[in-house]
Amino acid sequence: MIGSLAVTIRRLSIFVALLFLALMVNINLVQVTRASSLANEPGNSRGLIREYSRQRGPILVDGVPVAVSVAGSGTLKYQRTYPYSGLYVSATGFYSLIYGRTGIERIEDSVLSGTDPRFSIQQLSDLIAGRPTKGGSVLLTINAKAQEAAAAGMVGKIGAVVAIQPSTGAILALVQSPTFNPNLLAVNNGTAEQAAWNALITDPRQPLLNRPLAQVYPPGSTFKLVTLTAALSSGKYNLTTEIPSPAAIRLPNSTAMLPNDNGSRCGNGHVTLLQALEVSCNTAFANVGMSLGGDALLAQAEKFGFNSSFQVPMTAATSRFPSNLDPAQTALSAIGQYDVRATAMQMAMVAAAISNHGVVNEPYLIQQVLGPDLAPLETAQVHPFGTAMSPLVAAEVTAMMVGVVQSGTGTAAQIPGVAVAGKTGTAQTAPGQPADAWFVSFAPAQSGDVAVAVVVEGAPNDGQISGGRLAAPVARAVMEAILNK
Repeated sequence: MIGSLAVTIRRLSIFVALLFLALMVNINLVQVTRASSLANEPGNSRGLIREYSRQRGPILVDGVPVAVSVAGSGTLKYQRTYPYSGLYVSATGFYSLIYGRTGIERIEDSVLSGTDPRFSIQQLSDLIAGRPTKGGSVLLTINAKAQEAAAAGMVGKIGAVVAIQPSTGAILALVQSPTFNPNLLAVNNGTAEQAAWNALITDPRQPLLNRPLAQVYPPGSTFKLVTLTAALSSGKYNLTTEIPSPAAIRLPNSTAMLPNDNGSRCGNGHVTLLQALEVSCNTAFANVGMSLGGDALLAQAEKFGFNSSFQVPMTAATSRFPSNLDPAQTALSAIGQYDVRATAMQMAMVAAAISNHGVVNEPYLIQQVLGPDLAPLETAQVHPFGTAMSPLVAAEVTAMMVGVVQSGTGTAAQIPGVAVAGKTGTAQTAPGQPADAWFVSFAPAQSGDVAVAVVVEGAPNDGQISGGRLAAPVARAVMEAILNK
C-alpha cells in the first residue's frame, strides 16, 4: 500500500513538473521568441499605443524639420506631420497607422522611433529620470531651394527630377511628379487613411510611384553620352572624326528603318562626332554603336552603374543595358532604345561622372544621423563606385556637351554667365504612345557643382527634340537654385 502511494505521488510530481516546464516554455515563447511578431500584429492596440506614445524624431532638410511628430489627442499621443505636404515625399516616405512606413521613415525607423541600440544609455537615463523617450534625427542631403525649383518646374507634368553633387554623390533634389500629401496617410484615423489610400491607388497618374528611384525609362538620346564615352575611350574616334549621317539607315538583317528625329540627314550626310552630339544625330550614333559593338557599349554602360543595384538608402531600381546584342539591336541600343532602361538617378550619375573627371560616386540621401541629444552618430562618407573614363575623355565630353547648350538642342538650359553642359533626349516608348522627354546636365562646366537629370513622360511625337523644350527648363531652374543665380 505504502509503495503504491509513493509511486502515485512520484507520478503526480512528474506531471506537475511537466506542467511547470510547459508553462515556462510558453512564457519564453511569448515574451522572447514571438514578442516582436505579437507586438506588430494589427489587432494589438497596446503596441500601437506604446509606439505612438514616443515622440518620433524629425527628418531634416537644411536643418529644418520636414517630418515631425506633434502632440495629438485621443489614445495615440503623437501624430506624424509633414509641414511641406508632398514636397519631400520621395525622400521621407510616409508613416501611417495602417499602411506602415516607406522611404526614410522605414529605413531609419529605429533611429526615428528611439529604439536604436545606440540609444541604450539615453534610454536608461530617461527611464531613471522619468522622462519620455524621444527619437533621433535624420539630416538629408537635399537642398531645399533645389527641391523647390524642381517641384515647381514639374507642376502639371508627369516624371522625375534628380540632382546630384558630382564630387560626393550627395542627392540634392529628389522629386516625383505628381506627388501626394503624406499627411493624409498619417492622420491616426484608420477610416480616413483608408479613404486617402484608395484615392491614391486608383489615380491613373500613379502618385505613389517614386519615379526618381523606382521607375525605369528608355533613356533615348541622353544615352548617347555613354556611346560617346565608349567611342572616345576606344581610341578609334575623336571630336573631328566624320561619321555617315543619312536621314535614315536600314537596320542590319532587317527591313526596319532607323530615322533621325526630324526625318532629315544630319549636315551634308556626314558629320563630325562633335556635330553629331550637338544635333543629336540618331543615324550617326547608330553607326558609331555598330562600329564599337554591343560588348563595348555594355562594358561602358556598366562602368557608369548600369546593371548594378544602389541603395541611397532606399533600393533604387536597376538600370539595364542588355547583353548578346546583334547589330540591329546594337544600333538601337546606342541611341538609348531597344531594351535599354534607366532611372532618372542613373542618368544623373552619368552626368555627374563626366563632371567629376570620370569618377562615379555612389549616390546617397542621408548626410547625418543624430541621437535624441543631437549628438552625431553617423556622418556620410563618399563611396566611389568606379571610373567610367579618363579625365581627358571626360574633358572632351564636357566640351561637346557645352556645345549642345550653346548652339545645339539644349539652348533652353543656358544660364547667363555660366557654362552649362547638357544633353537632350526624346525616347520612344511604344508604338503610337507619347515619348519621354529627357535632359541631363551639369554646371558650371568647369567645376560641376550640380548634375541634374529630368524626365517628362508624355512628350509629343512631333519630330522635335522634346527634351530641349520640356525638360531643359526644369534642369536650368534646379542648377540656378544651387548656383544662386
